[in-house]
Amino acid sequence: MTARGRAGRTVWRDPRALCLLAATLLAAVALFAPRVATRATAYDLLAVVDVTGSMNVRDYARGGRPVSRLDEVKAQLRALAARLPCGSRLGLAIFTERRSFLLFEPVSTCADFEPLDRAIAALDWRMAWEGDSYVASGLYSALALAAPLQADLAFFTDGQEAPPLPASGRPPFPGELGAVRGLIVGVGGPTPAPIPKFDRDGREIGFYSAADVPHENRHGLPPEGAAGREGWHPRNAPWGADAAAGEEHLSAVRTAYLSDLAAVTGLAYAPLGDAGTLLAALETAARPRPVPAQRETAPLPAALALLLLASLYAAPLLAPLRRAPRHS
Repeated sequence: MTARGRAGRTVWRDPRALCLLAATLLAAVALFAPRVATRATAYDLLAVVDVTGSMNVRDYARGGRPVSRLDEVKAQLRALAARLPCGSRLGLAIFTERRSFLLFEPVSTCADFEPLDRAIAALDWRMAWEGDSYVASGLYSALALAAPLQADLAFFTDGQEAPPLPASGRPPFPGELGAVRGLIVGVGGPTPAPIPKFDRDGREIGFYSAADVPHENRHGLPPEGAAGREGWHPRNAPWGADAAAGEEHLSAVRTAYLSDLAAVTGLAYAPLGDAGTLLAALETAARPRPVPAQRETAPLPAALALLLLASLYAAPLLAPLRRAPRHS
């Protein structure tokens, strides 16, 4: 046998050469690895965001700075759109006064991500056309929007009715229980906080005071016990003679009220958390939709090739440690 032949046989007996050859072959396989057809889970959602005045309360923090409820909703909704699996669709609407208004129907969260993300970022309290906030009516309106779109609902609100509910309570739900699936997301902290006040040009000029807002809804029949109020008269002063006092100029998330609305409409309730928590809540409350998908097979041979190369280069570094003498 020639010297060249003996050298070739020696090379192929060297584990390092075999390791390098195997890594090269695996890298080549990774380059041309096929995609495997499979099924994935996607969602069709309509996000409705409360843009009324109490959503300007700053009881969240980001980067060490206080941020408003509306800004926190926008940040988490944008992050949620980025985390939804491809094949999902997301539409956008706003709630103010007593109805929800559709901005656009659900679009692909992957193919249309950039315009979707920009639309969410552009949400602003100045979009509100009235200062009132009839939350129950807005939720019922949102459900009516979502039904023909065959979309599940994500309704973001702090739950503060302005003016407060009348003595008769919330309006009855006119729809079918559970016809639309989804989630009411409670926004805001549990501690009542002042509501920022703005002038007609949108400049912040302080906070609402107790004298700026009604603390009782005096439409319809007066509440039980009204006859015991100071100055009560059955015709001229059925609610009493004195103005109502309260804390409607402050705002906190109305968890109990929103949970009640969720129960009567067939929705679930969850407090606003990060995008991962929000996605987990939606996965439980919404209806998953199977969609065709493709799974990459390249990562497996690529990972094996990387492991072989790491072993090849790590072996010389570890050899001195194995030969080191042991001291008794």
